[in-house]
Amino acid sequence: MFITDRVRYHLLTEADIVTECSVLIGGKAGDGISQAGQLIGSVFASLGYHVYQYTDYPSLIRGGHNYCIVRAAERPVTAYRSGIDLIIAFDQQTVDIHSRRLTDRGTILYDSDRVKATGIPLSLAGIINPLEGVQIMGNTAMTGALFRVLGIPWERIEPVLRRKIRAQPEKNIQIGNAAWNQVSSQMEVQDLGGSGRPFFSGNEWIGLGLLAGGIDAYIAYPMTPASGLLHFLAGVAEETGITVYHPESEIAVILMAQGFVYAGKKTAVGTSGGGFCLMTEALSLAGQAEIPVVIVVSQRTGPSTGLPTYTAQSDLLFIRHAGQGEFPRWIAAPATPEEAYRLGARAVDIAWKYQVPAFILSDKSFSEGIFTGDPDMQDPVAHPLSAPSFPYQRYADTPDGISPILSPPYTGEVIKVNSYTHDYQGITTEDPDMTVVMADKRKRKAQALLNYIDRDESIITGGNPDGKTCIVCWGSVRGQVTEAAEGSEVRIVSPLILEPFPGDAFRKAMRGVERIVVVEESVSGQIVTILREQGFIPDEVLLRYDGRPSAVEELSARLGRVL
Repeated sequence: MFITDRVRYHLLTEADIVTECSVLIGGKAGDGISQAGQLIGSVFASLGYHVYQYTDYPSLIRGGHNYCIVRAAERPVTAYRSGIDLIIAFDQQTVDIHSRRLTDRGTILYDSDRVKATGIPLSLAGIINPLEGVQIMGNTAMTGALFRVLGIPWERIEPVLRRKIRAQPEKNIQIGNAAWNQVSSQMEVQDLGGSGRPFFSGNEWIGLGLLAGGIDAYIAYPMTPASGLLHFLAGVAEETGITVYHPESEIAVILMAQGFVYAGKKTAVGTSGGGFCLMTEALSLAGQAEIPVVIVVSQRTGPSTGLPTYTAQSDLLFIRHAGQGEFPRWIAAPATPEEAYRLGARAVDIAWKYQVPAFILSDKSFSEGIFTGDPDMQDPVAHPLSAPSFPYQRYADTPDGISPILSPPYTGEVIKVNSYTHDYQGITTEDPDMTVVMADKRKRKAQALLNYIDRDESIITGGNPDGKTCIVCWGSVRGQVTEAAEGSEVRIVSPLILEPFPGDAFRKAMRGVERIVVVEESVSGQIVTILREQGFIPDEVLLRYDGRPSAVEELSARLGRVL
């Protein structure tokens, strides 16, 4: 077929028809790399594609080498591939580092004012200056040119730009259209039809889940990679009616959240490993006082400051055991947008039903990754809370260890919470018998929570259900594993709930397995500790701990050497 444009005619062969495409955008901080990626991903999503965007950037305000990869496919994707079909180069470093990744059909779209390359030149200054734009609008120009190279009609692009660009939209659209007209089509991206797909970051999917779960407040101190959740919820606070507050420290965050909860407000907080370190004493307060609070922890490379903008799965055991003393908690790790939405809501429900800290354990790859999701996700259903009896006892002893919760003010009742060992009313005591009663009460609550979560849906399975070799993974790594293992006979088992660990459901999923391979982004393989507790000894442990997630091809090669 022929595509007509103002520059030339280009004959498209069947090989040029695109139903999966990976685009890499590279440049310096300040070039608008991530924004360009989001525009590209949003257009693909509007055409009905499943999209995943990975962003790689150093901890610098300006400069450094920044890049993002946008992958669009006909099926759900939550990982990137090594092969790149199109590179958008804002600087020479992008070409020098990434040109080797081009596929056979790949090409480079580059700023000819700053870059020397073979491919499709585009003078950003030559487009922006006549239209009296500013340098940052170069990302809109590159985006417009890319869509022409991909054979996407302008009328499918402009509505997305109008929806996504808030600063000077008309000027940006002029610049994008001018760039679109300066290049010619070399591929044809098929329109998959439909009404498009929602395209949000992992943090935003979690936030949507928290909102669906009915949170009244979100409190956080900015800490990468959880900061996006604070920004998102602050942006929708007015329309949703929630309170969003940024106090002076992580310690203030968790204590303020528990104050909100005491007043009857369903509250969540968000942080990363270093910030959560400061919260651990107050976490124990929540355990003793039975205060329901939701805590989102997004992992990054440690110890200490580590790599602030890179990923890891090295906080699992810390989160599982944080705080002094013994008290129950719930930990879940999503790997897809649908899981993030569902678990965000469930965390609120679990926290209030069982009056425990409920954790969403994410990581940089998931929190800052951007994903399309199911536009028809079902709203979650919450447990009804038990009605209190009177006179009210905040810590009434019950068969399942769960005391009915009541918030002040309530006429004629004193509602006391206490971090000290206490009696049924919350009055401080050091009586040994009452100490045992309250410890046993928490123990029964932990068992009730385990009984509730130890079911098939707490374990995600994939691959060959009868495979004798099994890959065990958790969190965001599951997306890489699922694709990397395609074509093999392996089974994939991925715990969605990590505490309390659903041992019976896990053993059921592992029936018939003779060989276990663990894949994790940590130095020590932290889930191995949990597997050993359940009686499973891994045969191989594939670890990555340089702060970067694996491309599908990279992990496939590593698995191929051990399977």
